[in-house]
Amino acid sequence: MQYWLVKSEPFKYSWDQFVADGKTVWDGVRNYAARNNLRSMKKGDQVLWYHSNEGLEIVGIAKVVKESYQDPTTPDPAWLVVELSPVKKLKKPVTLAQMKAEKSLANMDLIRLGRLSVGTVKEDEFKKIMEMANAK
Repeated sequence: MQYWLVKSEPFKYSWDQFVADGKTVWDGVRNYAARNNLRSMKKGDQVLWYHSNEGLEIVGIAKVVKESYQDPTTPDPAWLVVELSPVKKLKKPVTLAQMKAEKSLANMDLIRLGRLSVGTVKEDEFKKIMEMANAK
């Protein structure tokens, strides 16, 4: 299993709306590195849900329920989507400030590549974030 992080602006699409919907198509990605990450996602992979712009925190865990296929919002076959469903809300959100203060997360995509909307998360980074969130 691999781990990922997706960013969503809560005023556009929040964790709570995602939970209410039950699943979502992660569309509209127009960055090649983020697209390549979508392409690498496999069914069952865990995905951290990060509220960007406001909140600046990881608020939940999702999972990949359908692997990449062409983004239906564009006729360009270069762009992909995956489908995600919620797993659980974190008991305690983990803020960007907390992650930046944690030396073991210094090389995390979210910290190094701040504008990347779909990033990789190493297993040890995922475990550390779960520890910070008081999650099992």
